[in-house]
Amino acid sequence: MDFVSIRIITGDVARLVDFYERATGVAANRATEDFAELRTASAALAIAGTRTVPLFAPGAARPADNHSVIIEFLVDDVDRVHRNLSAFVEDFVQAPTTMPWGNRSLLLRDPDGNLVNFFTPVTSAAVAKFAAGATP
Repeated sequence: MDFVSIRIITGDVARLVDFYERATGVAANRATEDFAELRTASAALAIAGTRTVPLFAPGAARPADNHSVIIEFLVDDVDRVHRNLSAFVEDFVQAPTTMPWGNRSLLLRDPDGNLVNFFTPVTSAAVAKFAAGATP
């Protein structure tokens, strides 16, 4: 089995796609006005509008209501990412901080309030872990 994507349901697809394109530098593939994907080498971040929810199960997902998931991006230099994002990110939760497990992490909220973590492995153990293709 392969993990291939995570999908965010939003009330404003264009706004959220614009945010993630700016934050990641990855251009989205916009399939319709209600669905877009930002693809990386390892997975995709799908962004879908509320009109797509009934296609699965009416009421199964609500936009801007995430309180348990953190969307994570591995980056080369989290401090540089922080400087770049400071121009347009409104809600930083935590400035770049070296975590006990060896990643330097930047935590923020996207326009829908979802938690997003940009991180860079900085200890030798963390660097080795991600060099081997491990997950956060």
